Amino acid sequence: MLSEAKFKTVAHWAQDLSEADRDLARRNMSEKLLPKGAYLLHENDHVDAWFGVIDGLLKICVVAENGEAITLTGISSSGWVGEGSVIKNEPRRYDVVALRDTRIALLNGRTFRWLMDNSPPFNKFLVRQLNERLGQFIAFLGYGRLLDPTERLARSVAWLFNPILSPNNQLQLGISQEEIGLISGMSRQTASKALRQLQAEGLLRLQHGRIEILDLDGLGQYGSTL
Repeated sequence: MLSEAKFKTVAHWAQDLSEADRDLARRNMSEKLLPKGAYLLHENDHVDAWFGVIDGLLKICVVAENGEAITLTGISSSGWVGEGSVIKNEPRRYDVVALRDTRIALLNGRTFRWLMDNSPPFNKFLVRQLNERLGQFIAFLGYGRLLDPTERLARSVAWLFNPILSPNNQLQLGISQEEIGLISGMSRQTASKALRQLQAEGLLRLQHGRIEILDLDGLGQYGSTL
């Protein structure tokens, strides 16, 4: 069972649940520590659990038939991933990798589905979560086809601070330039150049192993209008 402090940190969706449902969720939530580079999931794994990031950073990716790894998105602190696979109770369609030492909360699938069937506030959260995730992946599809590297990186960084998908991020995030590159699907060198450009334009501030957002709307709308 997760501690009360960690539960409050990661399970932001539980604040609107009844006291009994919050207690049920916490009692059926466990914790796992992933070292940097470790896989939380491989494609085709059948793991009946929903995953939240207590602290750290995850990368969701797939591998093409030619062996090329394609990054879909990053999941930072307070973000949750995998609700679709739990709802459908099906194998995962992606890999999930820790980009640094990352502490994960796991809610078992049986409890997840019970809350989905019995808790209107939990259902309301799921609708928002799935709608936002759908919008994210539609946007990312357009980014890859229409935006240059700086524009694509700006939009990718903005999604890490999305108030629905990662509500506990306070416009600062411990993340290296290499990690930003991995999440944005580009080399560290290309990411570094793009980040310096965005810093020069006053949209963010780079610190050692950390990024501070100065203009979240500007990052989210950087470049071509999509």
